[in-house]
Formats: sequence, structure tokens, C-alpha cells
Amino acid sequence: MANSVQNKQNDNQTSFKDGMITYFKGVKAEWGKVSWPQKNQIIFETGVVIFVVVAFTIIVYLMDIIFKGILGLLPH
Repeated sequence: MANSVQNKQNDNQTSFKDGMITYFKGVKAEWGKVSWPQKNQIIFETGVVIFVVVAFTIIVYLMDIIFKGILGLLPH
């Protein structure tokens, strides 16, 4: 009984190891198929993302100030 449990554990470890090896071989094969963007495209798109985040932050902050002012007019 103990031997069969140990054999099953060894089989699970072996199949896990084989599965990981197969997975990383697949990752390596797909890695070469990736079309990487040019450096200037990355810089431009990063700038756009930063601009959009800052713009939305300012919009939400202004909305917070406006709603706080409106709610401040209400009687307690």
C-alpha cells in the first residue's frame, strides 16, 4: 500500500515536471512569434496613457469639489 502511494506521488511529480517543461518549450516557441513595437511607439503610447490618467484624475478631483460644494449648501 505504501509503495503504491509513493509510486503515485513519483508519477505526479514526474508528470508535473514534464508538464512544466512542455509549457516552457511552448512559451519559448511563441516568444519568437511576438511582434514587438518600436521604441518611439512605446514612448508615444506611454505618454498618451499618462496624459489620460492625469486628465481623469483632474476631472474626478473637480467633480469631488463641485459635489462637496453642492452638498455643503444643503441644511444639516
